[in-house]
Amino acid sequence: MSGTVRQQKYSKLILKELSDIFLKDKRGILGNAFITIADVRMSPDLSIAKVYFSMTLAKDKQAVLSNIESHKSEIRKALGDRIRNQARIIPALLFFIDEVEENAQRMEDLIKNLNIPKEPTDE
Repeated sequence: MSGTVRQQKYSKLILKELSDIFLKDKRGILGNAFITIADVRMSPDLSIAKVYFSMTLAKDKQAVLSNIESHKSEIRKALGDRIRNQARIIPALLFFIDEVEENAQRMEDLIKNLNIPKEPTDE
């Protein structure tokens, strides 16, 4: 996590509240997909929040992302209702699929499947 202390505190607040919103309030948007918010990165002026999430139990991740994008205004409104006493600015939300976990699994599979020949012994 990079940025100023203010950006970090604000991103933690947004992460906590968005997690709660997706868990309780907006469950119908997600269908049967389970979303974990991996990271929130704030712009320096705190007006834009980039939300990175990973999904499990989702067959089509892009469809879930487009569904979330179509409900972005009501998610932002719910966020505003929760943080209006703690923040002056309700940030615009940009959603991204966090592919770190998938990339790590892919790299691990590649390493497991490497065929490294043994060194010849000098005897």
